Amino acid sequence: MTVVSSGNYIAGTIWPPIVARGIATVGWRTTHIAIAIFCSVATLLVLAILRGKVGGEIRRSHENAKPPRVNLRLSSNTLTMLLCVASIACCVAMAMPQVHIVAYCGDLGYGAARGAEMLSLMLLFGIISRIGSGYLADRIGGLPTLLLGSVAQGLALLLYLFFDGLTSLYIISAMFGLFQGGLIPSYAIIIRETMPASEAATRIGLVFFTSLVGMSLGGWLSGVIFDVTGSYAAAFLNGLAWNALNVTISTGMLLRRRYISGLQAGRAA
Repeated sequence: MTVVSSGNYIAGTIWPPIVARGIATVGWRTTHIAIAIFCSVATLLVLAILRGKVGGEIRRSHENAKPPRVNLRLSSNTLTMLLCVASIACCVAMAMPQVHIVAYCGDLGYGAARGAEMLSLMLLFGIISRIGSGYLADRIGGLPTLLLGSVAQGLALLLYLFFDGLTSLYIISAMFGLFQGGLIPSYAIIIRETMPASEAATRIGLVFFTSLVGMSLGGWLSGVIFDVTGSYAAAFLNGLAWNALNVTISTGMLLRRRYISGLQAGRAA
């Protein structure tokens, strides 16, 4: 799962320098139109190839799928709602560096090109994080992986508040990518660990949709905070507050899992 989902991070590593060069030469509007045309054509071609490989529509029964192996004693709707809130929170925090690192570097006087390089570095290390988090989740489960990633993301955000030198920003951006890349796939793993396979696709879609809402909200909110305060410090603090909400939800679910496991072990004894 994490290998496949690292594709957007590979794209994120490649595109920022291209976009920066395009904006500098032909303007932002022409650059974005060209990207839209290229991505539309490329996606349709890949889908046509994939459809040919799988042979059209395939329906798969969930009758033989393994049952959930983690019991939180929460309804699927309640758990989905918690994961949606958690995904919004982590993505609002995630959006601050990802959306604003270029503008942040411009505000510090380093220029947009340095910010584009940091964004590429961030997403490059996100590939390592994403695949590594999948390796980790196979061994400790989705909930602990989510919590570790969220705590690490908060640490990287905190470092942005104290260090704004050019070299420091390159290092922190690499750290941020290394810490946050595995957060989103963890939600899909948690859903499958706690819910039946017949519900997984719909609920993963809902949680991933809210994660995109969080990215949009975080990018917009950070910009509003900067416009009001004239500084990105408050925007980083806002990201930390949202990240703390994600840590709180993740910790609560993990403690609930351990409590229930303890009860079950006591009854079995």
